Order: sequence, then structure tokens, then C-alpha cells
Amino acid sequence: MTAADAIVLAGGRASRMGGVDKPAIVIGGRSMLDTALDSVRDCGEIVVVGPHRPELAARIQQVREVPPGSGPVAAIGTGLSALGPGSAPWIVVLAADMPFLTAGTVHELLRRAAESTTDAVFAIDSSGRPQYLVGVWRRSALAAALAGLDSLVNQPMKAIVPTETTSVELPGTGDCDTEEEVRRARETMAARPATRLDLTEARARLVTDLTPLVTYEAQLGEVAGATLAAPIIAAGALPRFDVSAMDGYAVCGDGPWQLRRDIGFAGGARPVGLLPGEAVRIATGAHVPDGTTSVLRDEFAAITGDDLTRLPDTPLRSDVRRRGEDQMVGDLLAPAGTRVTTALRSAAASVEVTSGLVRGPVRARIVMTGDEIRSTGPLQTGQTRDSIGPVLPDILAGLGVHVVDRVHLRDTAHGFDEMLTATAGFDLLVVVGATGGGAADQLRTAIARAEARIVVPRLAMRPGGSTVVAELPTGPTILGLPGNPFAAIAVLLALTPSIVAGRTAAPPPRSIRGPLHNAAEIAGPIQRITPARYAPEGGYTGDASVRTAHLAGLIDRDGLVIVPPEATDSTIVEFLPLSH
Repeated sequence: MTAADAIVLAGGRASRMGGVDKPAIVIGGRSMLDTALDSVRDCGEIVVVGPHRPELAARIQQVREVPPGSGPVAAIGTGLSALGPGSAPWIVVLAADMPFLTAGTVHELLRRAAESTTDAVFAIDSSGRPQYLVGVWRRSALAAALAGLDSLVNQPMKAIVPTETTSVELPGTGDCDTEEEVRRARETMAARPATRLDLTEARARLVTDLTPLVTYEAQLGEVAGATLAAPIIAAGALPRFDVSAMDGYAVCGDGPWQLRRDIGFAGGARPVGLLPGEAVRIATGAHVPDGTTSVLRDEFAAITGDDLTRLPDTPLRSDVRRRGEDQMVGDLLAPAGTRVTTALRSAAASVEVTSGLVRGPVRARIVMTGDEIRSTGPLQTGQTRDSIGPVLPDILAGLGVHVVDRVHLRDTAHGFDEMLTATAGFDLLVVVGATGGGAADQLRTAIARAEARIVVPRLAMRPGGSTVVAELPTGPTILGLPGNPFAAIAVLLALTPSIVAGRTAAPPPRSIRGPLHNAAEIAGPIQRITPARYAPEGGYTGDASVRTAHLAGLIDRDGLVIVPPEATDSTIVEFLPLSH
């Protein structure tokens, strides 16, 4: 691609739409500003002119024209100044109000610019109108045009457009200036086939692109499944004092020893200090007396009257746990990003820490869809039993998600709209069904109407390809699962750990891997997921076929395996264990 820097104009308020922040309007699961930035991703330096947006990547410069709202010429001048003289001969100038813009559009403009003798190349939209804010400028010509104006404030674009330009009719260069245009753009985008992501890319997006939950202080015993938002630092030493590691005798010196009649119990009074040659009976966990050099465990001891000796040929061991040998005050017990588990709570309590700053646990609402689904009562004609809804809470609990409630949604044209706006009290909306393109599949159009940001549009995996993951403006994540029970469970197990990691700012989850002995029998042209058993020799044996309409295929299976395309026997695959 011809070397170029880019100026993206993202400061205008849409007066024809009530003054909304137009670049932030979401169409097709992402803002129009994100679309513009993706279009110039291959440029060198990139500057965004407009209000500061903390979510933008660090490599993108952000500036604001003075005064704010003083027109596109002033914004372009501010952007060019921020770029400096630079070495790239061309400048791409884009307005962040075109939802169908692509990197291909920018590449074509730059190709035409390299072939042209004019100082600017502009796109022509479908109506035949030149788009001066979708163009490529010769850097020197743009700088000269701006320098020739007495003032940049509120100047029309024609004041800097060169006399000789090149115009190119390109698709996707129409802008959105009205609410009706935004509505039509969303409908058009929703009707387009969605990009399919492989599982690796989908998980990476979930971990990095989902918005982390807010942090709060909590008692660790009350937030199982949450993630530490700040490290846990030991507030007390572990052990708090020198203690016996075994039942036996605290001794002073090499022996033999004179056995005293007092005894040291854990939690009891500490025996008085030992003199050389003395010993005292002591229990595991008891505070050893001053002067103790070691503890002689019971199985190494011989007693004759009050005399204590070590049995021949027994090893010399300390068997004393010294104060702070595991943790000292101020030591790091667990870093931020650590999941709050039973082990963490226990270890934290051992160093006098019972609360911490956390995110989560992720709270979920389960939504079962379909008029044909019935959870209780006798089935009527055309109805089928809900065989998956009742098991989802247990599966989600095993994945660190707390289920708030489970509801049933009927098949209506706008049934999802209210559900996507009433989002208080949960962080994850797990929707089963309505993710495909059928007449009753309304989730995707509802996601578009709700201006949700799509993170995973579809999966390149069988089964589970219709999966969608999005983030609502109000915060919750939507996980749209296929309606087939096995496909829904497979996707739930494959994606939920990454969703939890993204929402709680935890590291990506670790995977379990091993050889799939019959991979060639299962593999196809795209990634597959299928039930599997542990193999006696290690690794797994997978099912070559699976019925997705029920979960009978999971009976007497140990988990699922994710099979790469065209895998051969003994290929190393990922294993997803089932919790029974």
C-alpha cells in the first residue's frame, strides 16, 4: 500500500439527530468511529480529531480543533499539525460517519492517488455526489491549501479542495446524517452474512474486548467465582510463630534428653523455655518453647522412664515450622486476576486477610426461547420438553457464573427488545435459540436495535456456528447460543471461561490438551466439537457422529474435544471436561 498517514474527523455533533455523538453511534455491532479506524489500520500515523475517547488505542493520537465545532477545515488543520511534517507523501482524510467503509476503500483511493497527477482523490457515493471527507490528499498540497487561508474556522471544504482532482465511484461511502439513515444502515447490516471466527480468535476477542466489571470491596467468603482486582498482601505471618510440625517432643540439644512432665498443646499455653538436654511432649501445631532446636517425632523416639533418646538409624529432621517461613507480613499472596477459590480464601485467612477488591462473580440470566418449549406441565400438540434449561445453572456454576434467574421468551417480532433494555441485576444474558436466520430467530435484529456491540458475530465451528456474542450499551454481555441442546452446551463450555475472564479482567483460561487417537475419523473441513472418553493409554477417543437435538450423547462421556480441521490421528486437541 502507498505510504500514508490518516486524519479521522470524529468531533461533529449531529444537529439533525438531536446533537448525538454521531461517531459513537453503533451500527452492525461497532461504532462508526471504530469502522473508520479499521479502514485506516494500515496507515502509518493516525490522528483522531474530536473529544477525547479513553477507549482508543495508545498508538492513535487524539486532538481537538479550537474552538470545538469550528468545522471540518479547522479539524483537518488541527489533525495535520498533530501529524507534523512526516515522511508519508499522502494523507487520508475520513469522516467517522460511514458505517460501510472498509480498508479496501482506502486502499483503492491510495492506489488511484499513486497513479494520478492530481493533488487529491475523492470518493463518489452512489448518488454521484463527491465525498470530500472520504479522500486522499497529497501532503504538500493539503498543507499549502490550509496555509493559504486567513482563518480555518468555519470554512467550507471547497476552500481547500484543489482545482484538479480525481474522483472515484466506490461502494460503502454513503454517510449517515439522519435517524432514518441510521435505521436503514442497521437493517442493511443486520441482513448481511456475519463473519465467522474460529474458536481461538473468538476467545481472544472475548478476553480482550469485553468491558471489565466494576471493582468493589467484598468479603472473600461471599464472592466465590469473583476475580481479584488488586493483589492480596499478607497482613500476618504464616506461621504466626514457631510451631511443631509433628506430634512428638520438643528438644533442646543433641540428646539424650530429660523429659519434663508438662505438655504443649495447639492453642494451649506455651511450655516454658527448654534448657540444654531438656524435652517436652508437644502436639502438632503447638507453639514450641524457647530453646527448641528440633522436634523429635513419636516414631523416632525411645523413652525409658524420664529419659528420651533417638532410635538408631532414624533421620535427623527439624520438624519445626518457623515463623513466617511460608509468608511474612507484606508478602504477595495472590496477584490481581486470581480467581477467588476455596484455596485462595483459606490461604488469605491464614495471613489475616478476609476481604479484598474484586470483580464479579459474573451474574447471569438464562433466557429460553421458542413457543414450542415447555418446562413444566403436560405437553400440548407441537410442544417439546425443555431439556436444557434446567441443567444450565449447574453447568454455569461449574464455570464460575452465578445464575440469577431463568425465564422463557415467546416468539414475537419484538419480544427481545424489552429484555435487552431491562438489564439491571445481571452481567451476562445467556439466550438459548433465536440466533439463526429463520422466521422466529429475532435475536440478531434485536441486538442491532439495542445498539449492542458485536464481539463474536458467528463461529466457524460445527455445531455452534450460529452463536453470537455482543455487549449492550448498558453493560451486560449477550451470549446467544444455538437452540439445539448439544450445540448450546458445547458452545457454553467452549466460550464461557473466556467471557468470565474478559468481564473480570482475569488472564486467559488455561486449556487441557492431549492426543485424540481417532481424529482422522472425526475431522472435517472446519473445526468440530464432539463428545469424548478418556483413553486407557492416555488422551481421548471421540465420537465420530453426534445428535445435537438432545444430550444423550453426553451420557458416559468424560467431556468434549475440539477437533481442528483435517486433523490426523493422535493430533493434540483441547479437552473440555464435563462436571457430572
